[in-house]
Amino acid sequence: MTHEEPNDHLPIAPREARFAIGTQYLSRGRFPRVCTVTDILRTYDSKDELVSIRYVATHVFDGQTVTERDVVGTTIAMGIE
Repeated sequence: MTHEEPNDHLPIAPREARFAIGTQYLSRGRFPRVCTVTDILRTYDSKDELVSIRYVATHVFDGQTVTERDVVGTTIAMGIE
């Protein structure tokens, strides 16, 4: 068995959040909604290295605030453009 470099082929996690709290974007789908980023969630591994960044976003539906807790940066980027 040969020695391989560990995880050299895996993508590198972002080092900083791309979008600030308060950023507004349009959601995808048949009826797009205006969503607002309300928090940034960072996940670290046991070596204190940043593994992933996810966002918390809210929108209003029928007079109530709905919160999504697992929004990826790509979703926000597509909604801004």
